[in-house]
Amino acid sequence: MAKFFRAAIMGPPGSGKGTISRRIAQSFGLQYLSSGHYLRESIAANTEAGVLVKPYVEKGMLVPDHVMTRLMLPKLEDLSSHSWLLDGFPRTLAQALALNNLYQLDLVISLNIPYETLRERLSDRWIHPASGRVYNMIYKPPRVQGKDDITGESLIQQDDDKPEALMARLRHYKDVAKPVIDLYKSQGILHSFSGTETDRIWPYINSLLSTKMHTQPFDARQSQTP
Repeated sequence: MAKFFRAAIMGPPGSGKGTISRRIAQSFGLQYLSSGHYLRESIAANTEAGVLVKPYVEKGMLVPDHVMTRLMLPKLEDLSSHSWLLDGFPRTLAQALALNNLYQLDLVISLNIPYETLRERLSDRWIHPASGRVYNMIYKPPRVQGKDDITGESLIQQDDDKPEALMARLRHYKDVAKPVIDLYKSQGILHSFSGTETDRIWPYINSLLSTKMHTQPFDARQSQTP
């Protein structure tokens, strides 16, 4: 029986993780699990997980490691018969070690994007808070200025996307991500990609995954979303 492919993607805010993750999921049939989307859905549905994380999210605080692992690991159990791609988890070394106890990742993608590119992207980024849908006023504007394409509700610009907060946010990401990156580098599964344009980085990621998944008998057939 073929084994399932387990992967994760890492990158600072504005690095294009979401765009690349969706392309990977569509191209290779992986289940895409974004921790941010999962938390927002849980809060909206008022599930046990949503009740647990809502106080942190409402205050703009990072969800503690023990809470994130308690939420995400059971979700991965639900996907045990699928190949998957994680985005936003593991974020810290504690989360990575907890994940490591249950699953051996096959591949971790790390996106290295210059600060100036991140600043430009985030200064043009507007978000639909309820769904997490992201718009960029240059590359992916909404059909109606300031309104979500699907619901028509207002878009917002997050305070931590504003230039004055961005440097601190990126510095925090680097500090937290470094031990996680070092862990996966030591396991020989980390692949880093640098650039300023997602469309130019994507062919290299596509090629890597094509090679990885075609040279080993991974099963992605069952991982299409029902």
